[in-house]
Amino acid sequence: MKKKSIYGLVVCFLSIILIILAWNYRQKNKPIVLEFGMFAESNWDVKNANAYVIIDDAIKKFEKEHPGVKVHYETGIRKEDYSEWLDRKILEGETPDVFMVLSDDFYKYVSLNVISDLDNQIANDRNFKKEYFFDTVLDIGKYHESQYALPYEVVPTLMFVNKTLLEQEGIEVPNENWTWSTMEQIVDQITKDKNGDGVIDQFGTYNYTWKEAVYSNGAELFDKDGKKAFFSGTKVNEAVKFVKKLNEMNGGREVTQNDFDSGNVAFMPLAFSEYRTYKTYPYKIKKYTSFQWDCTSMPAGPGGHNTSEVDALLMTIGNKSKHKELAWEFLKMLTSDSSIQREIFEYSQGASVLKYVTGSRYAESMIRKDMDVDERVIDNRLLIDAIENGRINPKFSKYPEAMALAENEIDDIYKNEKNIDSSLKVFQRSITKFLNQ
Repeated sequence: MKKKSIYGLVVCFLSIILIILAWNYRQKNKPIVLEFGMFAESNWDVKNANAYVIIDDAIKKFEKEHPGVKVHYETGIRKEDYSEWLDRKILEGETPDVFMVLSDDFYKYVSLNVISDLDNQIANDRNFKKEYFFDTVLDIGKYHESQYALPYEVVPTLMFVNKTLLEQEGIEVPNENWTWSTMEQIVDQITKDKNGDGVIDQFGTYNYTWKEAVYSNGAELFDKDGKKAFFSGTKVNEAVKFVKKLNEMNGGREVTQNDFDSGNVAFMPLAFSEYRTYKTYPYKIKKYTSFQWDCTSMPAGPGGHNTSEVDALLMTIGNKSKHKELAWEFLKMLTSDSSIQREIFEYSQGASVLKYVTGSRYAESMIRKDMDVDERVIDNRLLIDAIENGRINPKFSKYPEAMALAENEIDDIYKNEKNIDSSLKVFQRSITKFLNQ
C-alpha cells in the first residue's frame, strides 16, 4: 500500500515537473508580438488604395530578419478616429510598441511621457545614419532638441501653376527663384473681366494666404516655447499687406475652388501629395483636366526665401513598451531602410525622408508613372530644396488655439479694412497675454 502511495506521489511529482517544463518550453518558444498602431488612410487627406502595402512589406521583412517575432496591427482605423483610438489604448495600458503620431498629437504625447526619447538609441546604433535624413524633417520629431519620433513620410507645400492660363496671357511659368514682385506683376496682368460683363472672372491666386507669405518672408510667429509672439514685426506686417494687395485686385470678388478647377486662376498653394495624386490617372480625369499645370516654389518676400511649410508623418516607440530593442529595430526599418522608403514613391503620395532616396532616379520614375507623356515631372532639385529649406510649425500646447485666434484676427482686418499696423500691434498684446495665461 505504501509502495503504491509512494509510486503515486512520484508519478504526480513527475507530471507536475513535465507540465512546468512544457509550459516553460512553450513560453520560451512563444513568439514575441510587437503591437503597431496605424490608421488606414493617407495622412495627407488624398485617395490612397495602398494604405497597408508598405507596412505589410516592412513587417514581412522584419519578421524574416527576426525569427520568433511577430508584428500585429488593427485594420480599418480611419485617420479621423485614430487619435481617439490611440488615446483609449493609452488609458487602457495597451499603448502600441511602435505607432504613428499625428502632428497635432505630438506635443501631447511628449508632455504626458507616452513616447520614448530616442536619443540613446540613435547615439548607440552604428547602423542608424542620422545624416541620411533631411535635417528639417528630423526636426519635426524633436522637442527641446531631443528626438522623440522619426519621420516616415514627408510632404512639402509647393505653388500650383496653371500653365495654360499663363501661356494664353503670354507669361512664362516663373522659376523657383521668383519673388513677390514677380508674383504681383503676373497677378495684375492675369486678373481681368474676360467676358465683359463688368465682373472679374479670371484671377491671380486662390487660397494663397498671409501664412504662406509669412513663411516666405522669413518671419517667425512664435518662439519655440510658445511664450512670445511676433505679429507686430516688420516681416509679418509685410506679409499681411502683400496678401491684402493681391486680394484687392479681385475687385471684391471672392475666389472659389470652382474658379480654380475651371482653369480661371493662375496660382494656388498645393501639397506635394496632391500634386502626385492629381497628376496621375485615375484621379487626374476627375480634376484639372481643362488645363495643363505644374508646380514651382513659393515666391520669396523681401526678407526671406522661396520657403514653404513642410510636414511629416511621424512614428515613435511607446514609453512603456516591454520590447524596446525590437521596437527600435522595427521603427528603424520603417524610417531608414532604403527598400521600404523607396516604396513611399510607389504606393503613397509623399516623399521619402531619406535624401538619397528622394533624389534618386527611381523616385523620379515613380513620380512620372501614370503621367501623360508630355507632362513635365517635378524637378528633384526643387523637391529637395522645398524639403530641406521648409518651415515647420512650433510645438507647444496652445499653438492650435493661437493660430486660430491669429487667423480670425487677420481675416477681420481684411474684411473690415482695418489699419494693419495698429491692428497687429493690438493683437500682439492680446496674443502674448493669451500665451502666458
